[in-house]
Amino acid sequence: MHTPDLYEGKVFTDLTEGIGYAEQVGFGTIIERGRIAADGLPDEIVYAGFSLGVMPAQLLAQTRPGAHGALLLHACAPTSEFGCPWPQGLPLQIHTMDADELGDLDVARHLVETIESAELFLYPGDQHLFADNSLPGYDKSAAALLTQRVLSFLGDIE
Repeated sequence: MHTPDLYEGKVFTDLTEGIGYAEQVGFGTIIERGRIAADGLPDEIVYAGFSLGVMPAQLLAQTRPGAHGALLLHACAPTSEFGCPWPQGLPLQIHTMDADELGDLDVARHLVETIESAELFLYPGDQHLFADNSLPGYDKSAAALLTQRVLSFLGDIE
């Protein structure tokens, strides 16, 4: 597993502050940091992203040859954001809460409607980073179910 530091060592205790930092340096910069971090990795991997980290993960899954799958947790973007369609047959799982204002639910539903290999898993609630046990919005049962579904997804990847 490889987890790139898209924020260059900066840590925020508040989601709004983290989003503010990303806006300040530019979302394109954050995405580019993720793309560069993948330069030395094998092509045949599963890309995963949490929240804003979904952007580079989705970019890489859509545009880097050899991807084996993508896990988009707490967010997603239209495929048009990266200038090309979703690769035929590439497995995709999207996980978000059904009332998360930052979870991109409309986009997620569109992706599932237009990508045959896509699955959307909704969890009841409005927390954005519900799977992070270090945050107040942590939902133990939803996080456990998400973990089970992700492990199953990874187990099915050849």
